[in-house]
Amino acid sequence: MKRFFAMTILAATLAAMGVMPAFAQERDEVQRRMINRKAPIEALKDAGVVGEDNLGYLDFVGGKSNRDAKVKANQDLVNAENADRKIVYEAIAEKGKTTAEHVGRRRAKQIAESEKPGHYIMDEKGNWIKKAPKAKAK
Repeated sequence: MKRFFAMTILAATLAAMGVMPAFAQERDEVQRRMINRKAPIEALKDAGVVGEDNLGYLDFVGGKSNRDAKVKANQDLVNAENADRKIVYEAIAEKGKTTAEHVGRRRAKQIAESEKPGHYIMDEKGNWIKKAPKAKAK
């Protein structure tokens, strides 16, 4: 649910920023594809197969080899999600007079903050970390 909400917020943010004119034809299709991939990606995250890297993209946790059956079975899904994220990052970068890499790194930090406990995120040094539950306030 959080991921769906985040995608909706991202689309609304793009619209508010005026990114949509150049992105308008693709926007709905990109959003539909990303929403359709949400459940399988969440399942891979729950299983610890993929995580969120420090560039704003999905990656296989631990640099798994392409010979790994889980990598082979899910490579197309990860590639498709990352391709759509790149489209979004490039559109935001163009409007903000920055780079897609900068946008992706900012998005990676946002994702890391909101990611579900137990999912893997990559720190700035490139190490995979399993996100711990938030400590309860006393």
